[in-house]
Amino acid sequence: MLSRQNFLRRFAVALARAVCFISIPAVPALVAQGTSAHGDSFVYVGTYTDTPAKGQGIYLYRYETKTGHLTALGVAAQVPNPSFLATDPHNRFLYAVTERGSDPNVKGATSDQTVSSYSINSKTGALTFLNKVSSAGGMPCHLVVDSTDRMLFVADYGSGRVVSYALNSDGTIGAQTGVGQDSGSSINPRRQEGPHVHSTVLSPDNRFLITPDLGTDQIKIYKIDPAKQTFAANDPPSVSVTPGYGPRHFAFGRGAKFAYAVCEMGSSVVVFSYDSENGSLQSIQTISSLPSDFTGQNNSAEIEVDKTGRYLYASNRGSDSIAVFAIDPQKGTLTKLQVASTMGKGPRNFKIDPAGKRIVAANQNSDSLTVLNVDPDTGQLTPASDTANVPAPVCVIFVPVK
Repeated sequence: MLSRQNFLRRFAVALARAVCFISIPAVPALVAQGTSAHGDSFVYVGTYTDTPAKGQGIYLYRYETKTGHLTALGVAAQVPNPSFLATDPHNRFLYAVTERGSDPNVKGATSDQTVSSYSINSKTGALTFLNKVSSAGGMPCHLVVDSTDRMLFVADYGSGRVVSYALNSDGTIGAQTGVGQDSGSSINPRRQEGPHVHSTVLSPDNRFLITPDLGTDQIKIYKIDPAKQTFAANDPPSVSVTPGYGPRHFAFGRGAKFAYAVCEMGSSVVVFSYDSENGSLQSIQTISSLPSDFTGQNNSAEIEVDKTGRYLYASNRGSDSIAVFAIDPQKGTLTKLQVASTMGKGPRNFKIDPAGKRIVAANQNSDSLTVLNVDPDTGQLTPASDTANVPAPVCVIFVPVK
């Protein structure tokens, strides 16, 4: 089985059960006082630490909604390879995977594959380590908390499974409560030799869990039971995409009548009609996320629908861009409007800010965050003046300052 990262060094295991917060620049008085005159946010950035770029863990920035300016506040938590982050619905706690493989044939592989929890100081952004648990599945790469704050779902890329954990009221991660193990393969012998679950997405009504599997070209569907903190295969249990396309991440449209999957290997977005009663998905369109004249190697990565439900965004690593699509409100289908540069290399992840004014893109291969303006009338993107240097950024999340 192939690893997604060429790990170059091992992590000396040392996590203190304490506040892991290092302030690099002087913190402005506004942050110290915990006020937020313009609805500002903290931005947490997950990085790869086992790379030449040598990230230190989870980085913290202050984001000014009015200007789009990012102010570096240091390293919020020193944790290995926190490649994906998630918060609970109330932004009290933050959860991070440690994405590492266990293949003894891969340099730098390690059995340290964990999921960690932190409490969030809403005034300063500081993170306090709570606990961690073993994922024991091979390269945990994505996670999500359900709307009841009772369940945490984790995608294990290496083993091709999704795992659920009970969440305690204090934010700590409890016992493992369920496992969904994928099986099978697809037509690419190098990347699809077995299952590779790539993300965990909850339906807006918190009844279903959607897990795209790059290795099998399927999107699995599970029913969840928050009361029992368990989940089970849905009926129907899955939907397939074009062989070799490799579904990666997934997003629901506004109103949840339609849903969208970005396919990493196929550099495309697949549009589905969604039946919220039985959780079923039916493919209705597949559209490229690349510019028409692009001829190089590309791997698509992230997908997000704006809050108005009018526009969809999907990132491309290779084209180093974000494709902008208009969403037909009746049919759910997409029309490509623009493919905009992210002003960096390898946009692994991006997030639309809470006000819907800008996108912050994590350019993993150029060690940078870039800010793009969103035109409120057209949804199209233009470069903003703000950028930030951060080693191997992978994931970006916003948390409101209180």
